[in-house]
Amino acid sequence: MPVYDYVVIGGGTAGSVIASRLTEDPDVRVAVIEGGPTDVDREDVLTLRRWLGLLGGDLDYDYPTTEQPRGNSHIRHSRARVLGGCSSHNTLISFKPLPGDWDEWAEAGAEGWDAASMDPYFARLRNNIVAVDEKDRNAIARDFVEAAQKAVGVPRVEGFNQQPFHEGVGFFDLAYHPENNKRSSASVAYLHPFLDRPNLHLMLETWAHRLELEGTRAKGVHVRTKDGEEIYVEAAREVLVCAGAVDTPRLLLHSGIGPKTDLEELGIPVVHDLPGVGENLLDHPESVIVWETDGPIPENSAMDSDAGLFVRRDPASNGPDLMFHFYQIPFTDNPERLGYEKPEHGVSMTPNIPKPRSRGRLYLTSADPAVKPALDFRYFTDEEDYDARTLVDGIKIAREIAKAEPLAGWLRREVCPGPDVTSDEDLSEYARKVAHTVYHPAGTCRMGAADDTGAVVDPQLRIRGLENIRIADASVFPTMTAVNPMIGVLMVGEKCAELLAEATTPGGEA
Repeated sequence: MPVYDYVVIGGGTAGSVIASRLTEDPDVRVAVIEGGPTDVDREDVLTLRRWLGLLGGDLDYDYPTTEQPRGNSHIRHSRARVLGGCSSHNTLISFKPLPGDWDEWAEAGAEGWDAASMDPYFARLRNNIVAVDEKDRNAIARDFVEAAQKAVGVPRVEGFNQQPFHEGVGFFDLAYHPENNKRSSASVAYLHPFLDRPNLHLMLETWAHRLELEGTRAKGVHVRTKDGEEIYVEAAREVLVCAGAVDTPRLLLHSGIGPKTDLEELGIPVVHDLPGVGENLLDHPESVIVWETDGPIPENSAMDSDAGLFVRRDPASNGPDLMFHFYQIPFTDNPERLGYEKPEHGVSMTPNIPKPRSRGRLYLTSADPAVKPALDFRYFTDEEDYDARTLVDGIKIAREIAKAEPLAGWLRREVCPGPDVTSDEDLSEYARKVAHTVYHPAGTCRMGAADDTGAVVDPQLRIRGLENIRIADASVFPTMTAVNPMIGVLMVGEKCAELLAEATTPGGEA
């Protein structure tokens, strides 16, 4: 039975950070349990421009969505099965969470997670976070940026991470190396330089399926290798669950940690009744409006969606309440299901809901750990219909941008939903039916005050009522960040590593 000081379950975005930081101490032994293979020398993974080819492939856990009465029931939620996790799988659009995002967490009971406390962690990140390089700035994307300034009246932003913003349009910052279009993922930045550390042990293509507890104390985890070998890995100090917003609650539930009634219905022995596990499922849903262009557009790009727009419709909002990605491709996967055509050449704008109000739930349908959990995002079910109205506003704004020069000169016609779809009711129906995800599930093990019975972890990331176990990934988000969450997850990893260091110093929590 292998024994390590720390066992990190999930070699993804936060797990890579934590393992790297812990093994800076040569006397600390760390095992990383990662379900996927290495990303080292995998050009299909390391080349950022190839990200779309990873979705739905052999490096994707590919989770379906339950029936969505007001949304799109065909959404597949990609979750990466490779070292580096979703930072090895996504577009690496990199936003430091806005001050209002962190302060919202603190107000929800996450003491010590306010903006002033969290800001220093951004400076610690090892990733190469830079603006989209000039050579990668596609001409039509440049014209989108100019047209949006005219049509919406927002400022141009050069460097969204330079200062907090409420609205603006510009090219994103990406975690990449512009000279060769290679990722600066969590694994590339935090693990690749240190793979020769003798105290760092990577257990690749190894799946964690049950935590081992002794009373209220976490002892280790039962894992299965790709060859089917069952191994028990023990943690002398702590178990750190970093498997993501889907697989972290999944692991807890199969370990008997979760809502008592749900576990009993499936015949899973209840080890620790914790009602919040799997609740508060969050996402950034978005819709799409597509135009055919007058012929092909230039192909230079970092990853085909290098520019975007943020709008604050409500002046009382702490930050942007509508966001757009600008795709230099006709993004018609979901519209085609409704009968829309895919133009040979085209572009897309994807209105996105930064602060969605709908809340979903993740739950098990079987006691068999191999059966995927059910993901019910309950898209567009908020009582005020805020989420659906946000997308309707987004389509209207996108059309105004498309009319503005210099972007208008590129566009031949609106393909979907088409210029004849104009009423709010029809726009809402279209927007919801073709809605998709930008793969930002979060919140399923939310953080809260120590006495918050709905919270899964306390502000030290410790699972409520248990010892020697913490969670560090997007599942701990109390609310959704208005911006892409990857940088927030990296910062969660940095803070977790610091909390662990404090716990082992004289006067620490033990």
